[in-house]
Amino acid sequence: MTLPVDPAALESGDIGEKRATLEMDHETAVDHVRSVFTAAGFGVPVEFSPSELLNEKVDADRDPYHVLGACNPGMADRALDATDGRIGALFPCNVVVRETEPGVQTVYHVSIMRAARLLGMAPDDEVMADIVADTGELVDEAFANL
Repeated sequence: MTLPVDPAALESGDIGEKRATLEMDHETAVDHVRSVFTAAGFGVPVEFSPSELLNEKVDADRDPYHVLGACNPGMADRALDATDGRIGALFPCNVVVRETEPGVQTVYHVSIMRAARLLGMAPDDEVMADIVADTGELVDEAFANL
């Protein structure tokens, strides 16, 4: 299978990659990230812990790892219209909180809006560019407040 995009040619900004380090316990970090993203205009309608699931189901012995499914309804509505509903397959915008060592958490996010454009699920036009920019501002605000 030939990929439509060369992953090695992509830079962090191409996918809206964001990363932050928090020095606090895992549960406190999850609560903090949820609160900060909510204050930036995101709701968190979905969340789960892959580590808990995998540790229970396949005895994976994974360190704490939590996914917050963040969504800004206005942006989601605009993106659904701009992509003929296709971007919904990538919803919600996930924010990962994973423990990298005791008391140290990494918060990680990539832009589904940017990914959708790279995958051909969203048009490369001014409407989508505005959605990418507006969503990016909200994510930037959240990461600045972590």
